[in-house]
Amino acid sequence: MSMPNIPNIKPDIDLKREDVISLLLASIALEEIGLSHLLNAEGEKLQKSISLANCSDDLLNANKSVERMLRTIIKKEMLLQFKLEDVVEIPVSHTRQNTREKSKKTDTPQEK
Repeated sequence: MSMPNIPNIKPDIDLKREDVISLLLASIALEEIGLSHLLNAEGEKLQKSISLANCSDDLLNANKSVERMLRTIIKKEMLLQFKLEDVVEIPVSHTRQNTREKSKKTDTPQEK
């Protein structure tokens, strides 16, 4: 057998700090949207289970299933909160920070 040919891929990605922060925030938002869809699906599942239940055991099983999913969603929410806190703590670049400080000085009126 011959060796496989691997294409010459150059993964050069040029992103600025602000672009990276925006992408991280977008990823958090997309995960939140996904979790909202899961929550909605669990609500619909519970409504359907209530309408089709023949006995209390059916309701308890449906409740247990929804509870497990909610626990998983809560865990994911906690991880997303940590991720958001880390993204907020990313320092801004020095040039951008200097620009902000200069604009603050020119924006505030001088007291006499």
